[in-house]
Amino acid sequence: MMKAELIRIANGAIDIKVVTDKTMHILQWRRHMFRDEVLLDGKRQQVSRGLMWGRETIYGLVFGRDEDGEGGSKLIFTIDSRHDWNSLDLDEYSRPRGVRLEDADNALLVFGTLDPKEMEKPSTFMEALKKNLGMQW
Repeated sequence: MMKAELIRIANGAIDIKVVTDKTMHILQWRRHMFRDEVLLDGKRQQVSRGLMWGRETIYGLVFGRDEDGEGGSKLIFTIDSRHDWNSLDLDEYSRPRGVRLEDADNALLVFGTLDPKEMEKPSTFMEALKKNLGMQW
């Protein structure tokens, strides 16, 4: 059984705690000037180079391999790193808008724009108004 919890999402950084059986791992994503990198327990797993808009946003990872490189759990790590052009706060502007971590069976972590609930179309005009204005009635 694997569980994931979002620890921090900030300007150019995402930290996720992943618990497998009785082992805890830290999955990190970092955005640098010309590259993005994914780290697992402080060790680089994936790197995506290029300009801001041409970098990879879907990463494949394996947790729990043995010393021979066999076994483990395969995960897909997806990031919506597009800028929020509507935000006036600079920290919110450059913060990733969505995160999704899933294994073969189910989604372990869903946040922001990659949450299926965000993709649902409002059924009435009032629902659309509430969603766009951020109203909670």
